[in-house]
Amino acid sequence: MMMQPLETPNQKNSLFNAMNRFIGAVNNMDQTIMVPSLLRDVPLEEDRGMSSLKSDEDEGDMYSYYQLLKSIRRDIEWGVRCAAADERRKESMMITRMNSSASISSSTSLSSEEDDEEEDEDLEKQFQYHLTGLQGVLSKLTLQANSLTNRYKEEIGIGGWGH
Repeated sequence: MMMQPLETPNQKNSLFNAMNRFIGAVNNMDQTIMVPSLLRDVPLEEDRGMSSLKSDEDEGDMYSYYQLLKSIRRDIEWGVRCAAADERRKESMMITRMNSSASISSSTSLSSEEDDEEEDEDLEKQFQYHLTGLQGVLSKLTLQANSLTNRYKEEIGIGGWGH
């Protein structure tokens, strides 16, 4: 078992620690769930904490969510799969071309220095917004991985073990 470095109060909410907590929870889930196929056809809705994950179109079971959590862990550890990254890069290039052609055709009253300053401020706001969102999502996913692990223990009859 790997030792977790002690967190100082300032580091408690860092993205790095949020990722480590999520990866640790998924690793624990993966080590605990010896027979993932037992999760097939076990609905998410029986667990209050996991019912929020279910969308109207998705009739997922605990097995599909187990696979999803492992996939997210893999993406964090190894990066997003190439096909998805290529698709996003193409979309980004199209958006960039559209924005640059739109900005060329439109006239602006701000000087380029003011534009740069405003753009930097926007980038900082965007970064803060997405960082906060990512930390929130990772916290929820960590809780979900822990909930799935506990639910598996209940399903196989070892609900009180390990506490």
